[in-house]
Amino acid sequence: MLNKTILLTGCAGFIGSNFVPYFLEKYPNYNLVNLDLLTYAGDLRNLKEIEGHPRYRFIKGDICNRELVEYIFSEFDIKGIIHFAAESHVDNSIKDPELFIKTNVNGTFTLLDVAYKHWMERPFKYRKRYLKGINNDECLMMNEEGNSKFKIQNSKLPRFHHISTDEVYGTLSDDPKDLFTETTPYAPNSPYSSSKASSDMLVRAYRETYGLNTLITNCSNNYGPKQHDEKLIPTIIKNALNKKPIPIYGDGKNIRDWLYVLDHCKGIDLAYHKGRAGEVYNIGGRNERTNLQIVSVICKILDERVPQPNFSYKSLITFVEDRAGHDRRYAIDATKLENELGWKADENFDSGIVKTIEWYLKKYGMEKW
Repeated sequence: MLNKTILLTGCAGFIGSNFVPYFLEKYPNYNLVNLDLLTYAGDLRNLKEIEGHPRYRFIKGDICNRELVEYIFSEFDIKGIIHFAAESHVDNSIKDPELFIKTNVNGTFTLLDVAYKHWMERPFKYRKRYLKGINNDECLMMNEEGNSKFKIQNSKLPRFHHISTDEVYGTLSDDPKDLFTETTPYAPNSPYSSSKASSDMLVRAYRETYGLNTLITNCSNNYGPKQHDEKLIPTIIKNALNKKPIPIYGDGKNIRDWLYVLDHCKGIDLAYHKGRAGEVYNIGGRNERTNLQIVSVICKILDERVPQPNFSYKSLITFVEDRAGHDRRYAIDATKLENELGWKADENFDSGIVKTIEWYLKKYGMEKW
């Protein structure tokens, strides 16, 4: 089987740096090019285990740099994109929303437009070199008005897979039956979620207007190894180990659906290869927890793993002023991904959080405690 090259963006960050080693090992016929600007959230140490891998290439650069993106497409004949790159911290989006618009909206547009012009001759017509081995009847059909539309698109055709978030849907009620589905109307409430919603709409537009083979996955809150220290779970672990106050917004009862990062990577893999073109798939862990429950579980495990005399890490919990526009509850219904593609999370929160804490203890040189 001939190798093909896939462009990955932002894979020096948390989710992408978990995805790359998994993907390289699973697919020996893929060459991977990782385009990452290495902003504060990107760290090449996250990819140390694949340094020098013969099928992996790192390029430092901005997804908004059209000239660079065009060069990468031409030089490596890119035949697929999995787009992770994004500014993603809500607090930072409140302080500096312009950066989020630039990266998440303009950057996604640049990638989409370059992909369209590289892969396609005109709307709904892929270039001949990408149709080798594919029956035209599988790809195109004509309606009565003579407009070409794709009938079937699979992983044989170049695909643009956009990684998004459940935050585009806004907030949910406290009713446990109230869940985000792929048809939930968008109602983003922060500059971050608004920028991601905008990028999702651009992906949809390139599908509907030009026939680009696109797919979107919206995920719930990820956790696991390699996450940046600014995020909730790493902050709790690091502050606890340093006996610093553990800040919890508001009353601590905001609810999130927690997804172990490797389970997310496996869902992306399935959707990229088997998902129906133009579709959206939600990936969630079915692990709803309040922030107070999260911090309590972590402190309990640390009390057992790294005990301190006459001290509990729970004593460090400190309530701080709530975040502006703080959504109350997120929870994803992953039924579509489970039923159509056979995805199932391997970790529940109890098992995943132990693995996560063990990774951070090793990172901080405390695994022998």
